[in-house]
Amino acid sequence: MSQTALLVELEPVVARNLDRHLSLAKEWFPHEYVPWSEGRTFDGPLGGEAWSPTDSTIPDVARTALIVNLLTEDNLPSYHHEIATLFGRDGAWGTWVHRWTAEEGRHGVAIRDYLTVTRAVDPVALERARMTHMSEGYTNAHGDEVLHSLAYVSFQELATRISHRNTGKATGDPACEALLARVAADENLHMVFYRNLLAAAFELAPSQAMRAVADVVADFQMPGNGIDGFARKSVAIALAGIYDLRQHRDEVLQPVLRQWDVFNVTGLNADGEAAREQLAAQLEELDRAASRFEEKRDARAARLALR
Repeated sequence: MSQTALLVELEPVVARNLDRHLSLAKEWFPHEYVPWSEGRTFDGPLGGEAWSPTDSTIPDVARTALIVNLLTEDNLPSYHHEIATLFGRDGAWGTWVHRWTAEEGRHGVAIRDYLTVTRAVDPVALERARMTHMSEGYTNAHGDEVLHSLAYVSFQELATRISHRNTGKATGDPACEALLARVAADENLHMVFYRNLLAAAFELAPSQAMRAVADVVADFQMPGNGIDGFARKSVAIALAGIYDLRQHRDEVLQPVLRQWDVFNVTGLNADGEAAREQLAAQLEELDRAASRFEEKRDARAARLALR
């Protein structure tokens, strides 16, 4: 089925799920989650106090995760461009694109306000990192492939939800945890929307959908992978248990794949069957890789405990 035909056939599903989303989404306001009374003027034109690492008691790894999460959210203009180009700006697709963008826009606002007011991160370094990251932009790795893109965001929205929730817990700050739990609730609804669309695609074009899922699982990368120093930061985040391979496999991929019931889908052609076999092999490899990482992490923790 062509990409245009897929968009047309899925539009009624988009409309139904848009109505569902709007009935479940809760209105919330970023300013209500920021402890404004803790804020004070920074150095610069207003002559305040320079930032210091001692301004916040948030653990370093939580600080790293907060920066990664925020810089990822900052690239929203590029994400909007990509999905608006792919899905279009008209009809139910267009309504969803703009609604999704509006909801995602709150996340960066709220997290940045929290970080600035609580002095949790160096605001100068954060702004420089934002400029660097956004200057690189973002390009959809799957081009105009509708089903590949839907498969990717189904996994990515859930991964982001888990990352936000675990980051909030890692901070040890109830205010930050409440904020990121609120953000994560949005991400979960976005995941359900995209997951439902791809479930419908499995009915329309099962082999194309299976191929899309297998390809995305094989080369999945978080949208923040272009952040300067992302590899080093992601290792620190994984070592802290905020987001690691085990969570990626067991808490992101597996639940979504179960919802699609991928290993019982019928009507596959030869490529669809090959894609399913590749998917099964990839899950097994991820399991092995996650176990190896956990062993190394445990050994590292044991060595540190002896020091």
